[in-house]
Amino acid sequence: MHDYHVHTTYSDGDLLPRMVAAAEDAGLDGVGFADHCNVFETEGARAYRDAFGFNLDLTYKRRRRAIEQWRDRTDLRIYDAVEMDYLPEYKKEIREFLTEADFQYAIGSVHAVDGANVHDQEHFGGLSTAEREAAVETYVDRVCSLIDSELFDVVAHLDLVERNPALRGFLSGEQYRRIAEVLDDSRTAPEINAGRVLDEYGEFHPSDPFMATLLDTGVEFTVGSDAHDPAELIECVDCLGATVEKRGLPIVDLDI
Repeated sequence: MHDYHVHTTYSDGDLLPRMVAAAEDAGLDGVGFADHCNVFETEGARAYRDAFGFNLDLTYKRRRRAIEQWRDRTDLRIYDAVEMDYLPEYKKEIREFLTEADFQYAIGSVHAVDGANVHDQEHFGGLSTAEREAAVETYVDRVCSLIDSELFDVVAHLDLVERNPALRGFLSGEQYRRIAEVLDDSRTAPEINAGRVLDEYGEFHPSDPFMATLLDTGVEFTVGSDAHDPAELIECVDCLGATVEKRGLPIVDLDI
């Protein structure tokens, strides 16, 4: 089993050696370090990088050297990857950075809608129902654009808006089908993501009804704990293994 979506202190996770040790303890065959990164030159994006340290565009070579050192100390396959924020108007900048950095694979994520992070309950909770519906439609537009761009090997947490109580329940069956159809025509694989299985939300991404739509389309999934600390990685891997087996999910290993 490979966990392709793990974070370290090169973004908002724990120390790389501790995450390697946790991956070993979890019995993984491979672990992919996909730290957050964005290359947007908006004021908000710069402030976010400064506040949370999502500066892998500046530090990926240092992290790569650390990964290479750990490859000599473990039987794990360790992957040098990235989780890139996506906005359609920054395709050129994203493509140029990914070409320059030459990661083993790239995960694409949509984290921002309506000028706010999709986790921002205060912002979206202050909107009308119509405005929240419009925000979710924009989110779907951007997810489809991300997949259609063919910039990424994996698209992360397809229904991220479900984590926000102010946006939860607004995704429709029609929107599920729209995303599934775009995936069916793309090389980009969705992931089954355990990033909020252990907290109050308690669900995998994608949700069960969304998963059913994707399975009907015939797409295959990668596996990602989206873990930020060692204990989370170990427990999420156990949860992922159990749900993959229980549901008989079609899992694809990245061609690395």
